[in-house]
Formats: sequence, structure tokens, C-alpha cells
Amino acid sequence: MPELSVVIITFNEERNIARCLESVKNIADEIVVVDSFSTDKTKEIALTYGVRFIEHAFEGHIQQKNWAAAQSIFPHVLSLDADEVLSEKLIQSIIKVKNHWDADGYSFNRLTNYCGSWIKHGSWYPDVKLRLWDRRKGKWDGINPHDCYKMENGSKIRHLKGDLFHYSYYTIGDHTKQVEKFTEITAKVLFDKGKKASLFKLVLGSTTKFIRDYFLKAGFLDGYAGYQIAKISAYATYLKYARLRDLHKNAQGT
Repeated sequence: MPELSVVIITFNEERNIARCLESVKNIADEIVVVDSFSTDKTKEIALTYGVRFIEHAFEGHIQQKNWAAAQSIFPHVLSLDADEVLSEKLIQSIIKVKNHWDADGYSFNRLTNYCGSWIKHGSWYPDVKLRLWDRRKGKWDGINPHDCYKMENGSKIRHLKGDLFHYSYYTIGDHTKQVEKFTEITAKVLFDKGKKASLFKLVLGSTTKFIRDYFLKAGFLDGYAGYQIAKISAYATYLKYARLRDLHKNAQGT
């Protein structure tokens, strides 16, 4: 039976970390928390669960998660964010995997709680995540801050039963604040890669995003929460491209 390392990155997660650790304590052979120098009680809470707590400067979501995974003792890793929790059905699925590991990586659906409501439609569900894998056969990739795990070609991936619960935003203000932060990071990464955004793409992209999430993917079935998510997601698309255009304008003016 392969032993399992649970790896979590944190920064000021005192509101979430205990719930996350509680859900993995009975399936983990070690828990590694890599923290980017929290100023709240994250460390104090995490240490009560007997974790290996490592402090490391944050250089980006992808970089931090790759560095954190490399700190695990065991090659088989379950990677979680501090605001995520394993459902009971997913716990049972992972226990079965530990008894018979027959793939290189395992994915599962993520179900998000938004301001107290579970979001079961739109672009947020099923939100398939690849989080259980043999770290010798892949790495974190993507465009910061939107990371994703990429397995090497030819890897066998299976999908598990059970949801990963994600306690995302407690208020709409939290959501908009995160959008402001993330779109600034994303625009800079796209700019550094030489990407551009036309005015047409800026307008059409945000409009298409709202129509797809709210109507085509039935976000309206999640009520007011579904509307807010679709609206803010469309705004995020607009803001990302607007900031990318501004970066190019500023570069041309220098």
C-alpha cells in the first residue's frame, strides 16, 4: 500500500485550515503545510494536527505548489488548498486508491460553497480537479494564479466518486477583491508572454462569458448566487483584457 503525503499551501488561513486538516487526518501518512509567512493563527492551528509546517516565500501559485510538492516524503501526493475539504464519499474513494493504486493520477469533482450556497450549475460545477497523483510523473503548470496539474504524456488518469468541497467566498466583497487581485496578476503574465487583447475581444469575451455561464450552463438555477457569480466572472474577463491593453499602451508610451 503506497503511503500518502497531503500537501497544503497557506497564507492567513485561520478561518479554513482546521476544517481542511480534519478531513484528511485519517488518510494521510504525513501532512505538509507550506506557509508563506502568515500573520494570523494559521501556524498555531496547523501544528495542533501534528503537521510538518514549513515557511517559504511566495513566488506565485504554480511555483509555490511545485516547491511544496517537492517537500513531501512520499511520491504519492494529495494536494489541497486550505479552503477545501474532502467529502465522506471522496475519503472512501481515496482509501480504495491507497489499497489498490492502479493509475498515475486521480481526478474528482469540486463543489463550491459561495456565500453560504452550494453552486451546482454554471461553470463552477462539475469543476474537475486533478489533485491526487504520483509527483514523479507530473508538475503544476498553467498561468498564474490559475494553476493546474499536468501529467506527463501517456499517464493513466482515473476519475473518483465523491466531491471536494470548496469554501470559496464568504461575501460578495471577498469575491470582487479576489478578482481585482487575480486579474492584475493574469494580465501581467499574459503581457510578459506577448499576448494582446483587441477591443472586440474585451467586449465580446465578457459578454460571451456571462451568456455561457448564466444561460447555457444554467447558472440561473443557482438563484441569486448564480447570477452574482456569472456577473462577476464576466467582469473578471473584461478587467483582465482591459488591464492587458493598458499594459501595452503604457509600454508603447515609454
